[in-house]
Order: sequence, then structure tokens, then C-alpha cells
Amino acid sequence: MGTLSEYLPVVMMAGLATLFAGASVFVASKVGPRRPNPAKAAPYESGITPVRTPSTERFAVKFYLVAMLFIIFDIELVFFYPWAVIFRELKLFGLIEMGVFVALLFVAYFYILRSGALDWEETERGIPRPVRALVSQRAALHSPGEGGTDVAAGPDDRRITVVP
Repeated sequence: MGTLSEYLPVVMMAGLATLFAGASVFVASKVGPRRPNPAKAAPYESGITPVRTPSTERFAVKFYLVAMLFIIFDIELVFFYPWAVIFRELKLFGLIEMGVFVALLFVAYFYILRSGALDWEETERGIPRPVRALVSQRAALHSPGEGGTDVAAGPDDRRITVVP
């Protein structure tokens, strides 16, 4: 079992890296040129001027769907790397286990495709298809007259609010 002194070089390297990063940003802010012009102040490529939204305004659900999909498939890569490192030691058992893992991911991926989570075209009233399906499922499960929750579209019909 190692002692704490074995971790001293790692801690020192982390401290040096942090110090170097902070010093670089500080020096660049003081020494770097400042020449503002209209091209630098213009919105980048899209032509849409970024505007801060009020804290009461909500993001559309499709942004969260894409974020969750990214996390799922990013975690997949986290499991692939250690498997690839010890692939030869695991032999056939490791190959079968990873095959099952990949098969489950493909099942999830095809479910996502079939449910329309990757469709960005908007349907009637401007609500994307996967969100509309979620609203109709929730509305069927909880009717407002029975003390459940009611799901309503927001003021611009692009946001969803669950009303108790």
C-alpha cells in the first residue's frame, strides 16, 4: 500500500498546470491587443443576435432529449475503452459480453429512431413529434378532473408546462 508521498508529484503537476493556465489567461488579458470592430461584434454565421432570455422562460424539450441521447452514447464510449485495453485477456467471454452490450444499445437507438426523438421537423402548433407524443401520453394518464396533472402548451405553442 502506497503512502501519500507517492501522490506528491501528481499534486504538484496539477498545481503547476492550474497556475500556468491562470497566469496565461491573466497575462493575455493584460497584454493582448484590443481592437473591436463591427465584424467581431456581429453574430457568428447564423445571423441571429444572441439575447438573454428571462429566467422564467423555459427551453424546448427537444434540447433535453438531445442532451440525454448524447450522454447515453458518450457513456457507451466510456465502457468501450477499458474493454478494448483488456480485450485479449477476456477472450470469447469478453467478446460475447460486449456483443450483448452493443445489441442493447442498438435496441435503444432504434427505439429512439422509431419514437421520433431525432426528428427536428415541427408538426402542427409548432411542437416536435416526440414532445407531442409525450404530451398526449401524459394527458391520457392524468385527467384534470381526477386530481392529476394537466399538460398544456405554452404561450407560443413551443413550450410545455405541466400544471398541477
